[in-house]
Amino acid sequence: MTTILFSAGESSGDQHAANVFLELKKHRPDLRGIGMGGSKMRSAGIEICYDSSHIGVIGVVEVLKHYGEIRRALKLMQQVLLDERPDLLICVDYKEFNFKLSTFAKQHGIKVLFYVSPQVWAWRPGRVVKYGKVIDMMAVIFPFETQYYEAENTPVRYVGHPSVDKVHPLRCKAEDLQLFGLNPQQPIVGLLPGSRINEIKRMLPVMLEAAEKIFDANTDTQFILPQADSISDELLSNYLNSTFVTVQVIKNQPYDVMQCCDAIMTTSGTATLEIALLNIPMVIAYKLSPLTYLLGKLLVNIAFIGLPNIIAGKKIVTELIQNEATPKKLAAEINRLLNDKNAAQTQCKELSLVKEQLGHGGGSKNMAVLVLEMLGAKSAFNNQAE
Repeated sequence: MTTILFSAGESSGDQHAANVFLELKKHRPDLRGIGMGGSKMRSAGIEICYDSSHIGVIGVVEVLKHYGEIRRALKLMQQVLLDERPDLLICVDYKEFNFKLSTFAKQHGIKVLFYVSPQVWAWRPGRVVKYGKVIDMMAVIFPFETQYYEAENTPVRYVGHPSVDKVHPLRCKAEDLQLFGLNPQQPIVGLLPGSRINEIKRMLPVMLEAAEKIFDANTDTQFILPQADSISDELLSNYLNSTFVTVQVIKNQPYDVMQCCDAIMTTSGTATLEIALLNIPMVIAYKLSPLTYLLGKLLVNIAFIGLPNIIAGKKIVTELIQNEATPKKLAAEINRLLNDKNAAQTQCKELSLVKEQLGHGGGSKNMAVLVLEMLGAKSAFNNQAE
């Protein structure tokens, strides 16, 4: 039986891996999937060797705190690789961990496909050469990323961004407004504090205090929060019970929540791109530990951290980073988007151009084609995946 070993360390990677495996199973029902991941991969039929829900952290300090557990996960995955001898290792994002796992795999003659490129255009572009030595193929999700790998003769394939396919509400906006009990005549503000525990701890208090200031300015304002699968009810309630504003929490329907909003305050990450695809005005706010932020300033070579701004090559969404990410500034920016229709419309126009640059989707299907090629089993649907 053909076996694929997946390695996904975060919530987004868990979803990406699950989508690829489901697409693969349509054409190769005999494929066996095993690996490190979470609930989405398990639901897709992948045998989970290690549940990664507790090691999806970001930042130097946060990684150090979880270093022992991350190291144990790596050792386990290396042993799984030796025991199972999979036909292909698919590493999904989680760059430092998966770089080490890829290195180990290549040393033992296992073919490696890396899905979702490390942001080499921001962090140490020279690492392209190092990745080229430990992988057989890099699958990138932004069209501009291919140039960095091609310049170093590293095999690369642009497969499309997975968000383009998945960012679709379950219902129309009018139905969602009624279902969630929201009044379309009153402002609706979304809170997206992140999908990692440390992001919730660092950003949700700031967002809630900003929500209080927004509510003070307009008591008609409604607040709604889409709860990530990786975040527990208990963690959220600890913060929501300490504020006087009412924040409605909705599970498992992030895009339906987003489309209802007039403006959204969000952390940096994939969520910013999802909001852009739905064409909703937003403000990006983010805080890191002081040490992580200092190192980032020294190492990162880009002007923005928000994906819409990076793709556009200019500031179209306000970014409030570190000391700038205060409740007062966040509230002021949300109020500007709510009250200045021209500002909101201008941002939406720019976000629509970002959506155009991401293409028409098909990321999971394109990945499935690539996987089958690497397994030496070209499929009849090859020509359909462009």
